[in-house]
Amino acid sequence: MRFRLTPRETSFYDMFAASADNIVTGSKLLMELLGAETSARAEISERMRAAEHAGDDATHAIFHQLNSSFITPFDREDIYRLASSLDDIMDFMEEAVDLVVLYQVEELPKGVEQQIEVLARAAELTAEAMPNLRTMANLTEYWIEVNRLENQADQIHRKLLAHLFNGKYDAIEVLKLKQIVDVLEEAADAFEHVANTVETIAVKES
Repeated sequence: MRFRLTPRETSFYDMFAASADNIVTGSKLLMELLGAETSARAEISERMRAAEHAGDDATHAIFHQLNSSFITPFDREDIYRLASSLDDIMDFMEEAVDLVVLYQVEELPKGVEQQIEVLARAAELTAEAMPNLRTMANLTEYWIEVNRLENQADQIHRKLLAHLFNGKYDAIEVLKLKQIVDVLEEAADAFEHVANTVETIAVKES
């Protein structure tokens, strides 16, 4: 790691960790949605919306700190990209839950639980990785595993699409369910964007 003669603003590390912890909360709400009765989904959606608002607040705090800090722990554009990608994850997870409620989906197709399990694991890994930005230590396995999980999510997504188009569902139901599984796939992509940004930061700081 490069030796620095200038002090650095270190509050970013805590804010990134808080943002990632909030994503874990969101992933747990997704898991809760899977086993919930239809009547309980609206309440889960409200809690997810609150978590998404908390994520927005965390992102705005990072941007405010970025705009008011003369010296940052790493490149400004990487801080912005990392904060934005973390925010995207929460947005996609909240959107998925909201769509399930709005579309009054009776039963999610088989395979969605695998999508959500992948997201939950990626959330745990991301939350574990964020504190390591302080030292840039033990991060390689993190981005390798998140990239592997994203590849797994791609495979699950393709199988889900094949299932949706096998003639079992009517056209309207296909449109509803496809939008939900597509948004969950976007969440997996956003986790990979976070991991790729962390890798970029680590390479620059090495």
